[in-house]
Amino acid sequence: MPELPEVESLRRILAKSALGKTIVSAVINETRLRRTVDSRFAEVIAGRTIEALERRAKYLIFDLSGAQSLIVHFGMSGSLTYRAAAFDRGRFDSKHDHIFLRLDDGAALVYNDPRRFGLMKIVARDELIDLPEFKGIGPEPMGGGFTVDYLAAKSRGRITAIKNLIMDQRIVAGIGNIYASEILFRAQVRPTRRARRTNRSEIERIVSATTAILKSAIGSRGTTFRSYFDSRGRPGEFSRQLRVYGREGEPCYTCSTPIKNVSVGQRASFYCPRCQT
Repeated sequence: MPELPEVESLRRILAKSALGKTIVSAVINETRLRRTVDSRFAEVIAGRTIEALERRAKYLIFDLSGAQSLIVHFGMSGSLTYRAAAFDRGRFDSKHDHIFLRLDDGAALVYNDPRRFGLMKIVARDELIDLPEFKGIGPEPMGGGFTVDYLAAKSRGRITAIKNLIMDQRIVAGIGNIYASEILFRAQVRPTRRARRTNRSEIERIVSATTAILKSAIGSRGTTFRSYFDSRGRPGEFSRQLRVYGREGEPCYTCSTPIKNVSVGQRASFYCPRCQT
């Protein structure tokens, strides 16, 4: 599932290729996404220029001319690629190319989603703040609101596992399973630890590790295991830097202890039993 680093990386790449372009027309091959694509989608988006690209949590937001916004969520397997003449379509099954946004430079933004859990919808820009998708989402993990004091306050008295806490979108936006495991490894905190049992020093390490891991992942265009590709059709390369995720039974790079996998909140959670306490 594309998480914050994948969506932020995509935003930055599209800002170089699609910003300032006008959407000439839209072709909808499949309306049955997580929410049915509105019947007026193609009509409303045609002729609008992409004025800015933003991200909120795991959502990509296109600011369009006419004070409209296009919201994109990638679900479990979605991707949005900028396809010009030289684009290599070999990685993508055309039967899952559900939405085409034709641009005035002859290229197209193509939404591909094998599992159809994603979302694309257009709303008036002044309605963004009131959308149910954005209500209750916590601060951005690389923004000024995600501080040691903030996380310490949110951890206080909570019996939930610390990994579940930092994956809770109401607590902090955009962190998913892969990066939560990597953050807690760097912070040397076991994912099963109850949030209320984390001390100030550990909270400091978690906040610091969050920034470091996410920035590194963004710089590597995110992580690809199966279906994620960036807007140029390239896989993310952060998988080469993973220290614990997906490495059950393999030796820890730090101490050589075999990596373990435990279910936390019904999600696979990888950790080193020696480095993380």
